[in-house]
Amino acid sequence: MNKYELALVVNAKIEDDARTATVEKAKGYVTRYGGTVTNVEDAGKKKLAYEIQKMDEAFYYFIQFDAEPETPAQVESHVRIMDNVLRFLCVRADEA
Repeated sequence: MNKYELALVVNAKIEDDARTATVEKAKGYVTRYGGTVTNVEDAGKKKLAYEIQKMDEAFYYFIQFDAEPETPAQVESHVRIMDNVLRFLCVRADEA
């Protein structure tokens, strides 16, 4: 198994419950495809470098997980179409 990190940029104009549900849904996709979530970091509300969908602020979340090499592509295919996710990036975490 490899270590991965999924970064989510979530819409700041939605309710706290909807934002939490968005992160839980992303974690659900990881576990559905055989991954194990090891840590979820809430980096809070931050100013965006440029406007996305007429928003200049968003919430950042970092989900670390262990998974097989094919899992990130499957997770990305679902996260890509989630309504409240403005941007995402899934990368393999190098061994430190």
